[in-house]
Amino acid sequence: MARARLTLTTLLAAAALPAAARAGETACWFEGGVVVVPAEVAGIAGDYVLDTGQPVTQLHETKAQAEGVATEDVEAPSVTGNVRVAGLTLEPRTIPVADLDYRGWNLPTPIVGVLGADILKDLVVDVTFAPCRVRLSRPGSAPAFRAAASLPLAWDAGRPVVEARVEDGAHVLRGLFAPATGQPAAVRLADDVAAVSGTDRPQELGPAGVWLARLAELRLAGRRLADQAAGLEPAQGEAAGAIGAPALAHYRLRFDFPGGRLQLAPAR
Repeated sequence: MARARLTLTTLLAAAALPAAARAGETACWFEGGVVVVPAEVAGIAGDYVLDTGQPVTQLHETKAQAEGVATEDVEAPSVTGNVRVAGLTLEPRTIPVADLDYRGWNLPTPIVGVLGADILKDLVVDVTFAPCRVRLSRPGSAPAFRAAASLPLAWDAGRPVVEARVEDGAHVLRGLFAPATGQPAAVRLADDVAAVSGTDRPQELGPAGVWLARLAELRLAGRRLADQAAGLEPAQGEAAGAIGAPALAHYRLRFDFPGGRLQLAPAR
């Protein structure tokens, strides 16, 4: 009787498949007051603003049209595919296409899009500004981080928010602010809690505007930052505004989104 032979071809082939990456790191650029990383969205590679304070990832319509994946006659264009950044491949998703000219006007090269909180919310995100480095870790895979301060991290209107305080010299406002690595103003205040005097064009102090005012003080995690460049933004949820990268750059940051904490350490 012939002896049966067991083949291991399928088993060995399966064992040779690489495991999904648990963490990855990439160099970034801190220019024009924002963090920029190399990434790929739905097969479209290039430089993307990494903005922890933006609810939704977006692709710049100029780049989408150049790639032939969006046309001007589509009412709400979008692309669908994986997001690849810092060595991690994230699950496929639908990414809206939008006019992002105002997000990159002060950068030396065009941006392809903005990576927002929607793709980051299940990860631990480490950001160092000088030298600029971004590390993404899946839960349980982040290295040790020696924090000098740790703030509760909540969510509001799709954005992570932490408690901070601002002062204009006469008034003090304590509230929730979105820490935004893609925001070039040190502070933006919601237009339902703040106003700007001395101008008849307040829209120029908005995200698409070209002016900034001065704010006497920002206090974050017990640290006082005086005379900060500030602007306005449309009210979003209950947040009082956003804290931008020029203020956040005083720290090394860990956004522990799964753990609900923003950890801060002194900048090196």
